[in-house]
Amino acid sequence: MRILIVGGTRFVGRHITEAALAAGHEVSLLHRGRTGADLFPGAERLRADRDAGLSLLRDRSWDVTIDVSAYLPSQVGSLADALSTGRYVFISSTAVYLPPQAPGFAEDSPLAELDGPPPTEVTAETYGALKVLCERTAFERFGPETLVVRPTYVIGPHDHTGRFTYWVNRIARGGDVLAPGDPADPIQVIDGRDMAAWIVSMAGKAVSGAFHAVSPAPPFSFGDMLEAIASEVAPPGTTLTWAGQDFLLAEGEDGRSLPLWSEGDAWTAVNTASPAAAFAAGLTPRPLSRSIREIRACEASFSVEGTLTPAREAELLARWRSRPDA
Repeated sequence: MRILIVGGTRFVGRHITEAALAAGHEVSLLHRGRTGADLFPGAERLRADRDAGLSLLRDRSWDVTIDVSAYLPSQVGSLADALSTGRYVFISSTAVYLPPQAPGFAEDSPLAELDGPPPTEVTAETYGALKVLCERTAFERFGPETLVVRPTYVIGPHDHTGRFTYWVNRIARGGDVLAPGDPADPIQVIDGRDMAAWIVSMAGKAVSGAFHAVSPAPPFSFGDMLEAIASEVAPPGTTLTWAGQDFLLAEGEDGRSLPLWSEGDAWTAVNTASPAAAFAAGLTPRPLSRSIREIRACEASFSVEGTLTPAREAELLARWRSRPDA
């Protein structure tokens, strides 16, 4: 197949590009050229800012287009105006849902909606609903053959966000690890390499519709995740100390300083999506233990800006233990 990947050099896009090339496809990359200039010598480079004009796509055609970098419906629309493609694959998010009522919800669960005209700025508050509008625009402009993939938190090598990587490297240092909130809070992750290979395969099989790219099936909790990491990388004597939500929020901590922590938001129920449809369609996530080992092997020196420093973590742990009701 001739595949155009829109945003194919950073994390998720990078893994999709690697999977497409490994499968023997002819790959073109549409990107701004800010990252990955030395990657993928076997791929064609089309350098452009999708928001500044896509005239270089005119008079060209591809069998499949995989769009990793659309966050506004106007971006999907402008791509449709410029592009001739057999099939369109849109990378969306499980953030498209309203907080579900029960674990194991399927792809037809109610979606988030915006009141009024679509905003032009992507924020934490508008991200999910804008992705919904992107999905609808995709089906309207590219037709019912469109494939929509809704991943949860994506993990793996080359993750520039470092959210899961933070926990792997922090627990690997050992000692007393501050764990945030309620260990029963749900969480789901997907290794970007497994998702990428599956997306390329799905595109080749002409599968359409929306699919969750999540793992494992619920129930799986934040506590389960940290224990799984500890079992792979923690040195002897490592402990997890769970500090309460109200305490951490009062101390000014959040999901940036303690990555993947939901801060008690009702939206965390979105991390209970059913992977049944995707598993039936061939998604086969590697064991989480393997992802943890591989991330540690290649990302041991990766640090995440804004996360807890050792001194701040020690201070918080001391404050937590010294509270009057401890």
